[in-house]
Amino acid sequence: MSFVLYPAIDIRGGKAVRLIQGDYNQETVYNDNPIEAARTWQEQGAEWIHLVDLDGAKAGRPVNHELVGEIARQVAAPVQIGGGLRSVADVETLLELGVSRVIIGTAAIEDRPFVETVLKQYGEKVAIGIDARNGYVATRGWLETSEVKAEDLAVQLAELGARTFIFTDISRDGMMQGPNVEAIVNLARVSGQSVIASGGVSRYEDLDRLAAHSGEGVSGAIIGKALYTGSIELAEAHKRLKK
Repeated sequence: MSFVLYPAIDIRGGKAVRLIQGDYNQETVYNDNPIEAARTWQEQGAEWIHLVDLDGAKAGRPVNHELVGEIARQVAAPVQIGGGLRSVADVETLLELGVSRVIIGTAAIEDRPFVETVLKQYGEKVAIGIDARNGYVATRGWLETSEVKAEDLAVQLAELGARTFIFTDISRDGMMQGPNVEAIVNLARVSGQSVIASGGVSRYEDLDRLAAHSGEGVSGAIIGKALYTGSIELAEAHKRLKK
């Protein structure tokens, strides 16, 4: 299995920002123009662009979809987007705007019929975002924590046809402390599906550690803060992985 890097653009108020552990009060604006950010990552060899509609995650419906559609039109790399997707109409709208893959998060816990419908209808175009706090799934922009274990949810949804999971250990997000490799590998093992790592990637060695498990289902990594602070350069990361 190949290992793909996903540069992340988190959108809030029309700008590219980063939060610390999902805290809306701990925001840093990195670029006033998310389209420009997407172009930058494409120039550095991005194979995919990962977008998060932070306003949508909080509102429970897509908010920045027009901007997301513009990014999808202006970059050649495929785009995946998560944040507030709770209805089939929302999914259809984003796919029609040119998005290649949508990410279902909160609804994976709260609305199983919806998840079953979109997995059946759109298959590979749907990824399931599992964000965990102390092993339990967090929802609604990480503002709430459920009583469902991350591994249990992955197994249930794999049985319904989910083929791609995006796993975030919230305690690592934005902290530049490295990803929770053990939890990521375990999720791939128990689900038998592809898992993209998210949260905590802060240096090239983190990518090396994750890529070493590509044969076990760890198919890629989302990189956010490390790209914006310069501790990882996307072009250099691609070079290292090719070696």
